Amino acid sequence: MKVVGKVFEAKAGDAPESDTHIGQRLREIRKLAGLTQEQLAARLNIGQAALSRVEGRRDILVSTLRDYLSALGATVRIDARFDDASALVTSMREADFRFEAVDENQLVLPIVGEERLPPRRDVVFSIKPDYCDKIVSGVKTIELRRRFPMSVPAGTTALIYATSPTRALLGIAEIGQVHRCAPKEIWDSFSDRACIARKDFDTYFEGVERGYAIELKRARPLRRALELSELRDRFNFEPPQSFLYATQQMREALHYECSEISH
Repeated sequence: MKVVGKVFEAKAGDAPESDTHIGQRLREIRKLAGLTQEQLAARLNIGQAALSRVEGRRDILVSTLRDYLSALGATVRIDARFDDASALVTSMREADFRFEAVDENQLVLPIVGEERLPPRRDVVFSIKPDYCDKIVSGVKTIELRRRFPMSVPAGTTALIYATSPTRALLGIAEIGQVHRCAPKEIWDSFSDRACIARKDFDTYFEGVERGYAIELKRARPLRRALELSELRDRFNFEPPQSFLYATQQMREALHYECSEISH
């Protein structure tokens, strides 16, 4: 089963005496996603006061947790952990899930305890060379995607990878607001900044009810292009079809070589 979007795993922490509670953890995730209480309340179709009460609670219904995280573009998975591993095999049909490696793109949401949310992650976009040139020159300020996590916060660094025949990392930008709406709304609002022909736009979003328009700010070229061969040798990098999160090793190396990357 392929899970789309981020997965938040609720688990018991190691410090039940802590004053930190589930509502506060949800508030941290909302802020990480770059949303205000007013914005999230509108998505949930509830009042801001009601959302504030949710974020102040020490106990929350699973259905409330699901709706809250769904409004952030996430899904909820609750794992039951047994001391006797054989119990999973004998009692659960989906026991194979316990063997899943924890994806580095997941966020663990402890019910209690001091575990912190991870730092922001750089996003690597795969983009056709012509569009890359327009991005790094500041002409193209909207990147379009059929799928993209709404939880990516404003200020996240976008790394611009040019596909064939260039096959190199060329530039960086800063992600602004992420807009999720119908393709017609995207075209009406952002076509002039997306630098795409209407025919190509319609083909790309064919069959999609909602698409994503991602604002790109302060785009500029890297001091030197990093070709795919070097990216593979140094970071085991493989170009994504759409986008991926950069590894910490890759981010640190790029920060060292290209001081323009924000941190």
